[in-house]
Amino acid sequence: MKHYAEEWISEWCQENGWTDLVVAGYDTYWAFPPGAVMPEPIPSKALRLIKAQKGLSAEERLWAIASVLGAMVAAIVSYVMKCPMPMVAAFGFCAVTVGQLEVED
Repeated sequence: MKHYAEEWISEWCQENGWTDLVVAGYDTYWAFPPGAVMPEPIPSKALRLIKAQKGLSAEERLWAIASVLGAMVAAIVSYVMKCPMPMVAAFGFCAVTVGQLEVED
């Protein structure tokens, strides 16, 4: 799951003088700091600050909405069928989604 939009990182790089942004993997960003000859990873402090300012990425929002809607549908289906299994499946899906929303440093 992408935790940052590339536009956010690119905007930060332009504001702070970093150049030639490279996205290596899902959440690994490299760029050339001001005056440097080798690229370095974008500092984790900067990434946390960007995340705090911008909030959820589009992909994170999609997964969160899917979890909420899935739980609502499962609640209705569980009530109609008088069976707890749809709610158990929805709980599992929501648990995995919440775990994926956690940003790793």
